[in-house]
Amino acid sequence: MTTHRLAAPTLTVPAPTPTFPAPALHFPDTPKDDMQNLTHLNSPGYIPVLQRHLGSPDAIAVLTEFPIGWRVTGDRRGLLSPDLLIAFDVEVATIINHNGYSIEYHGKPPDFVMEVASRHTARRDETEKRAGYATYGVPEYWRFDDTDGEFYSVNLAGDRLVNGRYEPIEVAPVGHARHWGYSAALQLYICWEYGWLRWYDPDTGYLPTHHQEADARRAAELRQAAAEAGLAVARTGLAATQAALAATEAELAAERAARLEIAELLRQLQGD
Repeated sequence: MTTHRLAAPTLTVPAPTPTFPAPALHFPDTPKDDMQNLTHLNSPGYIPVLQRHLGSPDAIAVLTEFPIGWRVTGDRRGLLSPDLLIAFDVEVATIINHNGYSIEYHGKPPDFVMEVASRHTARRDETEKRAGYATYGVPEYWRFDDTDGEFYSVNLAGDRLVNGRYEPIEVAPVGHARHWGYSAALQLYICWEYGWLRWYDPDTGYLPTHHQEADARRAAELRQAAAEAGLAVARTGLAATQAALAATEAELAAERAARLEIAELLRQLQGD
């Protein structure tokens, strides 16, 4: 019997419709500040230094020049970009992905912001931005002026939000050309010292700059290398001492054997 095979029907497979993920909404790029951030925040390495000091890098944001707004928007209007933003218990990766900080998304404003004075931004920092950060509900707003009050009205100022309004935080002189104020948000003293920004932990002392950390690591490495070299020398000396002791013991053993041999010969001669 002949078996007839049916030909498979011709299938026309429609081409898949290409799909592309919708572009993630993010904050617009904002104009960058002048060299003040580089001098007082970036060059000393305070961003990673503060990050390590404060804790979890995934849940504690320590960022510079990221805009703040109620929600993610492509419009610059109403956005404020502090020189330093610190926020606890947030999604740091999301802030970076959004290119800014959304108060609506994170359910809270940043805990701390700071502006570093420059000739072009000083007036706005003390007026418009101060009012804006209060409206956003930022608990602490600090301003640092390395010119000792040429740009801002004072060299160092801090405000704490009380009932929706900023009240000054005490900044006191602690010596010649040194002024300190305490940040309850960070549990650190913020220090104006001879025109330089410093951070002081009441328990451990000054937070080191990037260069101080590098110098400390290098010094520790040199101390370790010196200790290891000294240990190697000591081990070499010990081995030499042990070898000399072994040689001395071998000589003494040979001398004792010779004496015993002579004594035995004398005994044999006397017996004869």
